[in-house]
Amino acid sequence: MSQLRGLLCTYGTRGDVEPFLALAQGLKAAGVDVTLATSERYKDWVEGAGIACFPMSDAPLALIDSPDGKMMLEGAVNVFKRMAAGMRLAKKSAPLTEQMITDSWNAAQTCSPDFIVFHSKQFGAPHIAEKLGIPAFLALLQPMIVPTAEFPAMGLPALPLPGYNRLTYTLVSKGFAAQRKSVNRFRENSLGLPPIHSSGQVLFPQGRGSIPILHAISPSVLKRPDDWPDHAHITGYWSLKKDTGFTPPEALARFLEVGAPPVFVGFGSMTSSDPDRLATIVTSALKQAGVRGIIGSGWADLKIETSDDVLAIGPAPYDWLFPKMSAVVHHGGAGTTAEGFRAGVPCVICPFFGDQPGWARLSEGLGVGAKPVPRKKLTADRLAASMKDAVSNPELRANAAKLAEDMSREDGVAAALDLIFHHLRH
Repeated sequence: MSQLRGLLCTYGTRGDVEPFLALAQGLKAAGVDVTLATSERYKDWVEGAGIACFPMSDAPLALIDSPDGKMMLEGAVNVFKRMAAGMRLAKKSAPLTEQMITDSWNAAQTCSPDFIVFHSKQFGAPHIAEKLGIPAFLALLQPMIVPTAEFPAMGLPALPLPGYNRLTYTLVSKGFAAQRKSVNRFRENSLGLPPIHSSGQVLFPQGRGSIPILHAISPSVLKRPDDWPDHAHITGYWSLKKDTGFTPPEALARFLEVGAPPVFVGFGSMTSSDPDRLATIVTSALKQAGVRGIIGSGWADLKIETSDDVLAIGPAPYDWLFPKMSAVVHHGGAGTTAEGFRAGVPCVICPFFGDQPGWARLSEGLGVGAKPVPRKKLTADRLAASMKDAVSNPELRANAAKLAEDMSREDGVAAALDLIFHHLRH
C-alpha cells in the first residue's frame, strides 16, 4: 500500500499557521507524507520544523502592513474611516484572493494529496477536493461556522434577542458571498466544474454535512454545544511540541531574575496607525498599576523606552515566557489566547477586531481574565485597573491554574488524527 499523502492549506498570521504546523507534525509522525501550503514568509519556519512547505504569495499579508490595513485593524479610529479603508482593501484583495486559490491548486497538483485539511480563508481547497474526489476537512480556530443556539458566532456581539445566536451564523455564511465570483471563475477555468449558487457553497460545495469540521479549541475552554450536528467536532488545541532549547537573551534572563514576576504586554500581529501613543498608554498603565512589565513589540512597531521596571523584547516562545509572568495582556488572537490559557496565569485581553472580542468575552466568562479593555476604549487608566485585578485577584489566579491543569491532559493533535483516520477508513 502506498504512503498516504496529505495537503494542509492555511493562510494569515503566525497564529493561523502554527496549529496547522502542529497537525502536520502529528500526521508526519503517523506516517503521512504531508505538505503545508501557506504564505512564503513562513517557509523557513515550516521547513525548519521538518515539514515540506508549498509557498504561497505573500501579497495578501502585505495589505495588513499598508495604511488602509492598519486603519482596518486599529480599533481606535472612526468607524466610517475604517469602513472606507475596508472598501478600498476589498477592491485590492479580490485579485489576491484569486491568486491564493490558484496557489492552493498548484500545491495540490504538486503533491497529489489523498486528503486536504483547510483553513476557512482557503476558499479554493474544498473545490479542489471535489475535483480530485478526495475527502476534505475544515479546520476552525474559532467557533464561527457551525450554527448553535448556545452562543453567537465568534466575532459578533452577544445580544439577548430570541433566535439571535443562530442568526449570527447565517450572517457569517452570507459574508462568504463576496468570494463566490472568484470561486466560480476557478471552478470553471481551472477545475471544469459547474458553478456554485449560494454563499454556503463557498466552503461546502457539496452541502454542509459533506465535510467534517474540526475545531482546534480546548473542550475545557469551549464545551461542545448539544445542538451541533455529528460532523462538527472539538478536538483540543493543536499545539507545537515545546521548544526546550530556547536560550533567552541576557537582558531578558536578568530581568526575570531580579524582581517580582512581570506582566507581559503584546499585541501580536496587530498593527497600529499611532504606535508611539500605544506605547505611551502601555508604559503609563504599567506604572499606574505598580507592576513590572515585559513588552513584546510584534508587528505594531512599538517604540519602548526601557527602564529598571520595563523591558522591551523581540520574539520569544510564549510557552516558555508566559508561565513566568504574573499576568499576560494581549490582543485576543486565537493562538495567543490559547497560550495564555495554557500558561495558567490570568489575562487581560484588549481586542482589536474580528474574533478577538469573542475570546475576550470567553476569558472573562471562564473566570481567568480580568475585565477586557477594547482597543477603541484603551486608556492607561482602564488598562491599569484591569492589570491590577489580574495580578492581585486570587480567584482569577486559581481559575487560571485549574484551566491550565485541565488542558494539560488534552492532546488536540491526537484527537484530530483519530477523527481524520476514522473518516478516511469509512
